[in-house]
Amino acid sequence: MDPTIAGICGIAAMMVLFMLRMPVAYAMLLVGVAGFSMLTSVTGGLNMLGRSVYSTFASHELSTIPLFILMGQIAFNAGISRRLYDTAYCFLGHVRGGLAMATVSACTAFGAVCGSSPATAATMATVGLPEMKRFGYSDELAAGAVASGGGLGMIMPPSVVLLVYGVLTEQSIGALFVAGILPALLLTLLFIAAVAVQCLLYPQHGPAGRRSSWRCRLCSLMGLVDTLLVFALVIGGMFYGWFTPTEAASIGVLGVFVLAVSRGHLGWRGFVKAVDETLRTSCMVMLLIAGATVFGKFLAVTRIPFDIAGWVGGFDLPAFAVMGLVVAVYFVGGCFMDSLALVMLTIPVFYPLVLNLGYDPVWFGIIIVLVTEMGVITPPVGINVYVVYGIAQQVVPGGIALESVFKGVLPFLVAVIAGIALLLCFPQIVTLLPSLMY
Repeated sequence: MDPTIAGICGIAAMMVLFMLRMPVAYAMLLVGVAGFSMLTSVTGGLNMLGRSVYSTFASHELSTIPLFILMGQIAFNAGISRRLYDTAYCFLGHVRGGLAMATVSACTAFGAVCGSSPATAATMATVGLPEMKRFGYSDELAAGAVASGGGLGMIMPPSVVLLVYGVLTEQSIGALFVAGILPALLLTLLFIAAVAVQCLLYPQHGPAGRRSSWRCRLCSLMGLVDTLLVFALVIGGMFYGWFTPTEAASIGVLGVFVLAVSRGHLGWRGFVKAVDETLRTSCMVMLLIAGATVFGKFLAVTRIPFDIAGWVGGFDLPAFAVMGLVVAVYFVGGCFMDSLALVMLTIPVFYPLVLNLGYDPVWFGIIIVLVTEMGVITPPVGINVYVVYGIAQQVVPGGIALESVFKGVLPFLVAVIAGIALLLCFPQIVTLLPSLMY
């Protein structure tokens, strides 16, 4: 069979398996191994499976993921994430959709101590979904705000995807992390605007809550102290070269643990629960990455990504038009592949092309993260959607339908597209802070 036709059939088969409710990781593993074996040999497919799974779970670079997840879980069980949520609610809870706006804001703050999009979504879903449902929020708005807000953990430093991009392209991790701050804040504002517009059109989706006094608001700002301390420790340490990103994750875990224990907010039961949830979430995320890696190897054999890259680069078009096509390729690819797998597969193809066009590599890294952020909330491989859906079955009576979660993220997808357009038109938003600090 022609490799391109095999790749198209593989993508179609994977979508059928998704519709049959097979777990995403297993579907990607099955299709990836079957397709790779068909195009090479059964022995080659099994060897590829063993190497890919082992390399995923044994990767030193990816060890930052369970560390950042552990940091987030300790922060959650110590009440740090709830205090962030309470602070945001004091300022935004009295307006329509205020709880959803507070959730998005808390996701941005929590992303500063987590670094993982699924971990941010999982943590804030545990905190935010019961509260929003208690105040009568619709399933679509509640789940959509959490799933989309969790994606802010991909761009708000420390970001796992930016870390991988920096390793692959040999760019400064510190510069990439600093460059992600303003785009993360911009996207937060766009998400809040998306909530406001949705509640303006459908007021019943997000009823207004109580108004907090200014004294209550000012007192709630103390809930930001822990987050700011950990953020300064992790980002500042990497910025000044005191430790590597992996070491920064370890230091972050230690910092959150010391703060939680010293203030009496974390007991033995909370610590055990944090470790247990870290194990569960890390296994889920790592298995998804392994499945996406296996499926990516199959796509690489089909030559589809390289044919697309060659097709894009072969056009006699202005630089901005070629960049638009590259963004479109990442958007379509993000619908079918995990963000890390997509970045690892395509960077060797597109990075030289982007440099030849004269674009800043740090700016391109931020654009990639924003585009792949759309992938974590778009079908069929929207990992954040499945994370929020799974947690909703545990914390919301009766659960939330998967279709409601996917429907709820649509307004936020529009906000992400608007953010990408702004960064394409005004790259200074990305390059300002790195140019000042480096």
